[in-house]
Amino acid sequence: MKEGIHPKYQEVEVRCACGNTFKTRSTKPELHLEICSACHPFFTGRQKLIDTEGRVERFTKKFGAQTAEQRKTAAKAKKATKTTTAKRTRKTTASA
Repeated sequence: MKEGIHPKYQEVEVRCACGNTFKTRSTKPELHLEICSACHPFFTGRQKLIDTEGRVERFTKKFGAQTAEQRKTAAKAKKATKTTTAKRTRKTTASA
């Protein structure tokens, strides 16, 4: 390695906009972040929906807010009606 061409790699304290601080190593003397793992929705599990024009409300009004259980029961009901109509179709084509 050539001498004098590599930047200094030093220990720095990282500061987030939320107030969280932690230590890491970097070539920069200080690091300031807007978002970190302590305040990011992916890591915290909290998600804020930014709804500027009421799109989320319109969607839930149109399609309704369904839970996983409601989706499963709706899929089972749809499958049951499909099989019932298929049986009826077979009977009518066989008798014709």
